[in-house]
Amino acid sequence: MRTKVKIKKFEEVMALKRPKHRKPIKPCFLIRILLKLVSSVLLLFDGFRCHRIGMEKLGKNEPCLILMNHSSFVDLEIAEAVMGARPMNIICTTDGLLGKEWLMRLIGCIPTRKFVTDSVLVKDMMYALKTLKSSVLMYPEAGYTFDGTTTVLPDVLGKCIKLLGVPVVMITSYGAYSKDPLYNNLKKRRVKVSATVEYVLSPEEIQEKSAVEINEVIQKCFAFDNFKWQQENKIRIREKFRADFLNRLLYKCPACLSEEHMQGKGIILSCGNCGKQYELTEFGYIKALEGETEFPHIPDWYRWERECVRKEILEGLYHLDLPVDICMIVDTKCVYRVGEGRLKHSMEGFHLTGCDGALEYIQKAKASYTLNSDYYWYQLGDIIGIGDNNALYYCFPKINRDIVTKARLATEEIYKLLHKEKMSIKNAPAK
Repeated sequence: MRTKVKIKKFEEVMALKRPKHRKPIKPCFLIRILLKLVSSVLLLFDGFRCHRIGMEKLGKNEPCLILMNHSSFVDLEIAEAVMGARPMNIICTTDGLLGKEWLMRLIGCIPTRKFVTDSVLVKDMMYALKTLKSSVLMYPEAGYTFDGTTTVLPDVLGKCIKLLGVPVVMITSYGAYSKDPLYNNLKKRRVKVSATVEYVLSPEEIQEKSAVEINEVIQKCFAFDNFKWQQENKIRIREKFRADFLNRLLYKCPACLSEEHMQGKGIILSCGNCGKQYELTEFGYIKALEGETEFPHIPDWYRWERECVRKEILEGLYHLDLPVDICMIVDTKCVYRVGEGRLKHSMEGFHLTGCDGALEYIQKAKASYTLNSDYYWYQLGDIIGIGDNNALYYCFPKINRDIVTKARLATEEIYKLLHKEKMSIKNAPAK
């Protein structure tokens, strides 16, 4: 899916009027039925099946909070197919409204900035649930999973659930990631898709449990591994492009430790530095064509990359400094291309400069627990997204390196280290 892009000067974009906050509206009956019908028809081609657990506990007209894992673009089709019969507002990112805000509002979308503190969002959710009597669909991971496993969940989720005080329902998709993984440039595979819809928490259970205990329940619901699911269920993916752009995810060679030479093409992932080649098999395993297979399981390779990044940070070696093309979002009209600059990332956070000296933006490392990294964003390119409630900056690396995955891993590991340090100081005995 593409989006509208305009070229403007940075100063012109910053001078644009920011849109006023608008309360959510309840999607009309006809739109709900149409969305459910279209989604169901699309999923018919995927052999879609749905298994419901404990859903008889949810009243027919009882609003609830619907949580769902974020695997691919198929997610919304699944949610509409299984829950579309009831009024439902959808938490979505601001860029989802670009050029079509009126339509997305009619569908029931509630916009928010990804990984930016949004105090108004909870009020909007409360308004939808209590005033509109509409359920709310939320992807708490916010970003799509890169390696097919759970991404970081916000610590405030438990507090939010307690505040809302409505039943919590979980939708878990199966096959959606295998069908359309983010790294593969929107190339869909022939994979059957299914989902489980489970009643997870009642209002009474929410009231009894602490926010920490609720987080533990939700964490268990989000414990999944799409590659393991594929392997255990013997799901065969025959497409010959299944390893295309896999280097975005597996950017570091475990044989020679190079980070600049991995290439995924066809069914082969290879290192241009040492020449080692790996096959992504039809059942989702990694297999070295010669020599040792260091990581047969892709999430294990990804986890090793995370450990390598953490080690760099602890040893004071991690530092990102790269030239970027810069786009911005300040309203819902379009994406504004404002020029070139440099993006730096370290233990201190992000520092973006550019647009002939007009732009300087600093985002401290404590500002977010993760990073808005994305592949092939609106078919424009891979991005690192930062920003605040005034403006969002989408940085497109100009160097021929797979950097956005490492930047996300580094952001998460730096945040963990700073949070651990903060807790150590807080819990230290008084002198």
